[in-house]
Amino acid sequence: MKNYFLIFLSIVLINTVFSQEKNPKMETVVLQTSAECGDCKVRIEDVLNYTKGVKFAELDLETKKVTVKFAPKKINLEQIKSVINETGYDADSSKAVKAAVLKLPLCCQPGGMKN
Repeated sequence: MKNYFLIFLSIVLINTVFSQEKNPKMETVVLQTSAECGDCKVRIEDVLNYTKGVKFAELDLETKKVTVKFAPKKINLEQIKSVINETGYDADSSKAVKAAVLKLPLCCQPGGMKN
């Protein structure tokens, strides 16, 4: 009888361990940016795609939204926003670094000249 109890207890413990939701290895977030043109798209995607912890980033120019797939164990949402801000662009309510904005071509600056 003791053996049956131990087997039953083992099965319950194994099921509990495997049924627990594990932390996701990847998360996806969509951020509103202040991108203006194709150059902005390339700049934002390049900087994000070469950022440690980011697996994928793609900007939709029509909506100005960037989709970022990332490993939350390596980078968090605030760090992603900071990377975008330091590149010269807004990310949701997080504003771009002014010095970085001034380094952008005029067509990429908010209210700047359009090509």
